[in-house]
Amino acid sequence: MTAFCRAASFAAAASAVLVFSARLSAQSPFQFPTANHALFEPGNELKFFAPTAPDKPWTSGSFGCVRDNGTRLHEGLDIRSLQHDRQNEPTDPVMATADGTVMYFNTRPALSNYGRYIVIRHVIEGLEIYSLYAHLSAIQPGLAAGKTVRAGEVIGTMGRTSNAETILKERAHVHFELNVFVSEKFSGWYKKNFPGERNDHGIWNGQNLNGLDPREILLGEHNEKNFSLLEFVRSQTELCRVLVRATSFPYLKRYAPLVLNNPVAAKEGVAGYEIALNYNGVAFALMPRAESEIKNRAKFQLLSVNEMEYRAHPCRKLVVQHGGRWQLTNIGQRELELLTD
Repeated sequence: MTAFCRAASFAAAASAVLVFSARLSAQSPFQFPTANHALFEPGNELKFFAPTAPDKPWTSGSFGCVRDNGTRLHEGLDIRSLQHDRQNEPTDPVMATADGTVMYFNTRPALSNYGRYIVIRHVIEGLEIYSLYAHLSAIQPGLAAGKTVRAGEVIGTMGRTSNAETILKERAHVHFELNVFVSEKFSGWYKKNFPGERNDHGIWNGQNLNGLDPREILLGEHNEKNFSLLEFVRSQTELCRVLVRATSFPYLKRYAPLVLNNPVAAKEGVAGYEIALNYNGVAFALMPRAESEIKNRAKFQLLSVNEMEYRAHPCRKLVVQHGGRWQLTNIGQRELELLTD
């Protein structure tokens, strides 16, 4: 199959999924994790986002390649505090963004640059989404792993805890993420790739959670009558497309709605997957491929790169250009190993 035909079939399958999801779309249940809703007020971004310093723009508290002149990723939203005690410490209640199950919480700030943080699992339109709430001063009494929570239920109190830097009172915020989960085998992968480094949080280490932009999701829900989370994920901008020589890995089951249909592979058998990644490494479309469609024996093959997207969002460093040719970086290869192991 030619590259053009491969791309056309991939796009056609993706388009079919989007049309189907649009038919089934319903208002996604995500809510703001605090009482600060200034995101909906045009021109008042500084009332919502906590920038990294007084002389930095509000975008430094938003999602994406917004730190260190665009070279470092910030994987969530830093949402400002509204309420304070007599010592000017934040007292804002932090609430679950949607119905879900508590998966993990860290009570020892010194063990993470998230400080005290909570991870909650949600299932929305067949997708597992994991919300994360960081820098908390306190976790709600009675909260426990496995506990079911409802959207809007108080789970903690905003703070400024962290092991990495001192968060000033005037910048107190909750760091809020919406993520996909990469792999149950993260702990072994981490030990292999970062020998000698501690992993105090097992599979709930932030490196095992690839973020989506919560701002786009919250604004989408606000502005679109029939916002669909599945459609939002499926319509991510592609940074690159890769071919992996793997046929069975947990991500395929966990994110089954993102797996596309390929009649050739269905007939001949699956020999690998063609995967579209966004700039943060989120695998948002996975096409099974038959042996007859694969021309390379490499474990990972980089098929294409969206150079415009790379120039706009270079901070994850998944691919690099050398001598006019694109290739996966060590970071990109490690990401694929974690995804497909």
